[in-house]
Amino acid sequence: MSTPAPVVTSRGRNVVHLFCHPAGPVDAGAVRKAVDDAVAGGLQVVTVAIVGAKADTCFMVLGEDLWDLRRFQSKIQAAGLRVAESYVSVTEVSEYAGGMPEKMLHDRLFPQLPPDGMNAFCFYPMSKRRGQEHNWYALDYDEREKLMRQHGASGRNFRGRVLQVVTGSTGLDDWEWGVTLFAVHVDDLKDCVYTMRYDEASTLYGEFGAFYTGMVGTVDEVLDAAIG
Repeated sequence: MSTPAPVVTSRGRNVVHLFCHPAGPVDAGAVRKAVDDAVAGGLQVVTVAIVGAKADTCFMVLGEDLWDLRRFQSKIQAAGLRVAESYVSVTEVSEYAGGMPEKMLHDRLFPQLPPDGMNAFCFYPMSKRRGQEHNWYALDYDEREKLMRQHGASGRNFRGRVLQVVTGSTGLDDWEWGVTLFAVHVDDLKDCVYTMRYDEASTLYGEFGAFYTGMVGTVDEVLDAAIG
């Protein structure tokens, strides 16, 4: 069997969120081995038990080669999990991040997940509006930068309570960004999103997709919640 040429980013990491339901009997050992093999191969895998009907489990996988993410997807599907929804993106540094310390830039491109002690989880996609009245992309750079700096200042009020991982998906998936939040408490997730929606960058220009909420856990904890 031939080995395909790696498909990598110029910097940062490829990311996929896989939201799954059991498709029948699930081979827990095979799922566990898929995760262990992925981690041994240099991938990061965050396993989440999703609450609600949209999915039962989520695997957030980060890695250098997109082929590795695809192989992981195939393994968990073969183990009996059906991918009900997914999201493909890449880690990135915002165009408005000029002057940010090098360590912060590095952490955005190469996040270490999941953060310790932050087991409340939320994911949602978003885009900037292109309406006739409010069109983000019709604003000049200086205005967009000012609005995003205000938005960032609101987010910093939740430092230590919420870790926000924003990955870029323009041209890769249906929305422009995927937002993954990790928090100490579930209501910290709610308070963060609620507060930041009052920023003009969100109030006038933000559009949001479906929200997925759950708890970060070990593979066994997540599978036990999904299949008992």
